[in-house]
Amino acid sequence: MDHNTIALLMFSTMLLMMLTGQRVFGAIGFVAVAAALMLWGPGGTDMGFSAVMKLMKWTPLLTLPMFVFMGYVMSESRLADDLYRMFHVWFGPVPGGLAIGTILLMVMISVMNGLSVAGMAIGATIALPELMRRGYDKLMISGVIQAGSSLGILIPPSVVLVLFSLIARQPVSNLWLAGAVPGLLMATLFILYILIRTKLNPALAPPMSEEELASVSRAEKFRLLRAGLLPVFIFVAMMVPFLNGWASLTEASVIGALAAVLAAIVKRRFTREVFETATRQTLAITVMFMLIITAALSFGAVFDGLGAGRAINNFFLNRLGLEPWQILVLMQVSFLVMGMFLDDTAMLVIVAPVYVSLAKTLGFDLIWYGVLYTITCQIAYLTPPFGYNLFLMKAMAPPEFTLPVIYRSVAPFVLLMLLTLILVMIFPELALWLPREVLGR
Repeated sequence: MDHNTIALLMFSTMLLMMLTGQRVFGAIGFVAVAAALMLWGPGGTDMGFSAVMKLMKWTPLLTLPMFVFMGYVMSESRLADDLYRMFHVWFGPVPGGLAIGTILLMVMISVMNGLSVAGMAIGATIALPELMRRGYDKLMISGVIQAGSSLGILIPPSVVLVLFSLIARQPVSNLWLAGAVPGLLMATLFILYILIRTKLNPALAPPMSEEELASVSRAEKFRLLRAGLLPVFIFVAMMVPFLNGWASLTEASVIGALAAVLAAIVKRRFTREVFETATRQTLAITVMFMLIITAALSFGAVFDGLGAGRAINNFFLNRLGLEPWQILVLMQVSFLVMGMFLDDTAMLVIVAPVYVSLAKTLGFDLIWYGVLYTITCQIAYLTPPFGYNLFLMKAMAPPEFTLPVIYRSVAPFVLLMLLTLILVMIFPELALWLPREVLGR
């Protein structure tokens, strides 16, 4: 059997196992181990072992539990409540103001967590009830919460970019800075859409009433502003030492986690229950990611050993005879199609190693390509039938948010994400300017 057929058999077996409901790490790991044993015998297990040892020595991975813990402390201690109340009061008079405040809340949560699920949890428990009470349209509510929470995948400290840096062997700091401007650009497009949509149809998102506005004094507004800016302190405490070279990336993540704990203590909300829940959730998510990465590295080692990656490169470059930009577009389209059925981690470990090698061969900047990949992951979170955020929304929202409503609500935001993807493809400086300015890349 030639290596192309073996590689195809490995892919099809893994996808089949995933479709039967097997856990991602189990499907990938089983195929990797079975293929290694059948191809090289007992000695084949050394390939996966060597790949795993590389992971154990990769210190930036220590940032993963720190950022997850920081996000859960923020969530469980209800520090996000103050932030949302601030946005509620300051943006309430504007049509769609509470939806805009929700997007800004998600941006703030993103810079302190790096995961979409934390934004979804906070949006569903804090923003959704308030938006419903204000008479917001269900499609608007569902779309805003799902799209806003997905910003955590792109805005630093993105966990997806941490994983991509492992696959692409690129500095995490450069990838984080590269994701900042596109992430803020996407959030800005969301806000502009809300403003235009509510201007055309104010009934979708009514502003606060005159009576309610009058009931909030100026002193209360500034008190909420001070309370809401506490999360900004966490971000500044973490990023300033890192950007000035006073602390490494791993040390900065520890500072951020300690700052979140300190903020919760100052607000007198850091209880035993908060600490226990945050620790348990951090352990669960970290272990899940470690298992997936370990299995993925083992799979990649076997795949590379077959020479299948070189065969795919040869197919695109020589057999099809396409231009580099045409190949890039095809890669992004394939990610978008896979995103309808797989989550971001599965896409990263199945295809990204091959595509990263191909992008490097074509002469594309891997930092820029990492941002393109991450934006497609965001879109994957919102595209039916198996978008991750779609099912999270269904699980967390009231019964009146049916799947048809949830599916329809994300359509305009997916189009805005595609627009951001196209803009970053056409103007690479949107991703590359900040890393060059800050780190002299």
